[in-house]
Amino acid sequence: MEDKTFLEQLKKYAELAIKIGLNVQKNDEVIITITINQATLAHLLVEQAYLAGAKNVILQWQDEQKRRLDLTYQTETELKQVASFKNDLSHYIVDNRVKRLTVMSSDPQALADLNPRKISAVQSASSSGTRAVKMATENNWLSWTIIAAASPAWAQKVFPDESPETSTQHLWQEIFKAVRIDQEDPLKAWQQQKEKLIAKAKLLNQYQFDQLHYVAPGTDLMIGLPKNHVWEAASSLNEKGEEFIPNMPTEEVFTAPDAKRVDGYVRATRPLSYAGTVISGMAFTFERGHVIKVEAEQGLPLLKQLLKTDSGASMLGEVALVPNPSPISQSGITFFNTLFDENAANHLALGAAYPFSIAGGSKMNQLQLQLAGLNVSQIHVDFMIGSENMLIDGHTTDDQVVPIFRSGDWA
Repeated sequence: MEDKTFLEQLKKYAELAIKIGLNVQKNDEVIITITINQATLAHLLVEQAYLAGAKNVILQWQDEQKRRLDLTYQTETELKQVASFKNDLSHYIVDNRVKRLTVMSSDPQALADLNPRKISAVQSASSSGTRAVKMATENNWLSWTIIAAASPAWAQKVFPDESPETSTQHLWQEIFKAVRIDQEDPLKAWQQQKEKLIAKAKLLNQYQFDQLHYVAPGTDLMIGLPKNHVWEAASSLNEKGEEFIPNMPTEEVFTAPDAKRVDGYVRATRPLSYAGTVISGMAFTFERGHVIKVEAEQGLPLLKQLLKTDSGASMLGEVALVPNPSPISQSGITFFNTLFDENAANHLALGAAYPFSIAGGSKMNQLQLQLAGLNVSQIHVDFMIGSENMLIDGHTTDDQVVPIFRSGDWA
């Protein structure tokens, strides 16, 4: 697999993630979270970080099999316990504004046959142990970027009719294509992509819509938007004013809803890979912001546990617009990975809103955010609802109706 051409592409990918994604500067500290089967990429990322001027790079290895063994043999009570060193690391990252790079490559069904209550316990404990980092990330106090790496188990889920080696190669090429590594000048291609998405966000911000109305097969949903909401796209700024790209790839323009003004029903159009389980065939009914009915063809017990995480888990924290003609959508591939699937379709997120989605939100406490209409929760889980049939209208405060999407694309 590691032939010369592939290694050259992987090196370009590492350089793109460090220089454009995280935008590492001289004397920065960086933490890279990555699975043990991605050692080659991990070392390239570390090297690129040091070449960019980083003074310290922390590697946080993850092991899918170890996580499975924990879930198999530990009790629910034991799984809920958080080791003190995890809290210590969390506070170190925040206090020193360590730039975070997360590399996703998990098997979408790694934990599919395990107890959903145990999985929920682990997710809750993880949220508790990283609460400080979560808050710093949601407020963009520090830079953070998520990328993906192909693994045989993930690739086999995406391309089940191919051999493990062929499917892994195929998935790598799709990843490189999605992040524009295949183009002659990837850095220039990313600059053009940023400009295109930012222009859409600026246009939406000018309207300051009061509500969005979604209509599609299985969907008729009204979503209120808070006053002074802010549409974001592509790049963000950290506390120092340094630009970074949270998701690579990215095709979305997003903001936060008014959490208590969501009414109607919506059907997911793509499966969701969450906590090592695939949840498919999802449908939600909302009333005054809360999910009052939920359905799923697969993974319903875990989905119900997810909605019980806390009082905000059954409410929305994000609305994101992605045109159906986006390159990832047009590939026709279901990636079973939210980083990619959310950039193929309009999506919503259960759980926490990003505070920067309203003017001045990053300086507000949780109560102030809630009073402004934003949802607060331990979780933030995206699910995809877009299709070529999606229609979206924006309703202004003076009762104008403005077409935003027609037939799944910008109107």
